[in-house]
Amino acid sequence: MGLAPWESRGRRTFDLVWLSEPHARHSRNVRGNGAAAIAVYDSTQTWGKPDRGIQLFGSARETGAAEMTEAERVYGKRFPDYDRSEHTAYRLYLFRPRRLKLFDERALGAGTFVTARVARDGTLTWEGTDVYDPRA
Repeated sequence: MGLAPWESRGRRTFDLVWLSEPHARHSRNVRGNGAAAIAVYDSTQTWGKPDRGIQLFGSARETGAAEMTEAERVYGKRFPDYDRSEHTAYRLYLFRPRRLKLFDERALGAGTFVTARVARDGTLTWEGTDVYDPRA
C-alpha cells in the first residue's frame, strides 16, 4: 500500500489515495466508520535525537465510480508500474484530512507539536502549539 497526493480541480490538497484489498482490516474499518489517521515519519530516526513527522486525522472512503479514473491517474502518476489489470481485486480509497499535527524538533525544539485544521481546499489554519516537557 502506498499513498499518492490527490489534486482536486487542478488544486493540490492534502487528500491522499491508496490501494487496498477490500477485505483487509483497515478497509473494513473505513467502511464501518469512515474515520482514519495516518502517521508519516522516518522510521530510521534514533531515540534521543531530533525527530520529525506528521499525523493526519480525517475521513476515508472507497472511491466512487465518478472518481475512479482520476484516482487511478493519481495513483499511477505516483507509482508508474501500477497496472490496474494486475490488481482487479483491490480498490482505491480516498483519505481527506481535517486536522494535522506536526513535529520537527530541529526546527521547533524538543517536544513541540503544532496543530492545524485543514480546509476543503487544503488551506491550513493554525489551531495551537503544545510543548511537552518529558521531566514534568
